[in-house]
Amino acid sequence: MPRHFLRDDDLSPVEQKEVLELGLEFAANRFARRTFEGPQAVAIIFDKPSTRTRVSFSTGVAEMGGYPLVIDAAGSQLGRGEPIEDTARVLTRQASTIVWRTFGQENVEKMAAYATVPVINSLTDEFHPCQILADLLTVAQHKGGVDKLAGLTLTYVGDGANNMAHSYLLGGATAGMHVRIGAPAGFLPDPQVVKDASEIAAATGGSVLVTTDPAEALRGSDVITTDTWVSMGDESSAEERSLPFVPFQVNAEAMAITAEGSIFLHCLPAYRGKEVTADVIDGPQSAVWDEAENRLHAQKALMAWLVENS
Repeated sequence: MPRHFLRDDDLSPVEQKEVLELGLEFAANRFARRTFEGPQAVAIIFDKPSTRTRVSFSTGVAEMGGYPLVIDAAGSQLGRGEPIEDTARVLTRQASTIVWRTFGQENVEKMAAYATVPVINSLTDEFHPCQILADLLTVAQHKGGVDKLAGLTLTYVGDGANNMAHSYLLGGATAGMHVRIGAPAGFLPDPQVVKDASEIAAATGGSVLVTTDPAEALRGSDVITTDTWVSMGDESSAEERSLPFVPFQVNAEAMAITAEGSIFLHCLPAYRGKEVTADVIDGPQSAVWDEAENRLHAQKALMAWLVENS
């Protein structure tokens, strides 16, 4: 049976560590494994605009000896209403792996139900698990290795109801981290995701805290991260939507109450002067550009691991 990666807790703590260790190997040698030598095709489907996902998956598949078959859904039969199960049956007879950036989580789940090759969620409205692997890889690089992740405190501030917050909860708890979500009332994480993350944390030695107090979330944190306040498609109401998040901006004052040696992450694109100030994202504590590069290494590691374990 194929192994899929549809949400962060599809990897156990041991498996997540294996992927991250392999990610460090790819970071040291970009051609460490040629999993898709042939070349084998990897179908990479986009329902949403993309820069980092498109570049990192396309480059990664090529560097692993494969052919990145990039499919924009709007120009495919999938975008014209062909059932997902029919698309899955076709793609799995010709591609080695399927990667999909889409809307509802149910889309990738249905694709995986009918696919006979690994399916990877490269972003849905509910989760962004590939980004969190890249973030954890970045923290490992800056904090002394994968074994040092457990026990660190990771704080996400901003829109706590979005896919990044949900994936930080699950992925961070899997790594044994103390995950804090600071968000305004009305923008808190899905209670079921919080429950799932809390259960994982109880087994890994981590913890979960959801708070509406930004200072409580930030104080003493080792890793600080945020995301845009306005998600794709909500740009028309940007100013109104941004108002509740203003107290959660990551600025010099916010970073001043974090732990010594703390680092800042952002999945990008970033809007300076909104969710983060320029002096933070462009300052010495920012690891954002390492993080962006690590999308490549973490996803190559994930693809290699899934193929080898399917």
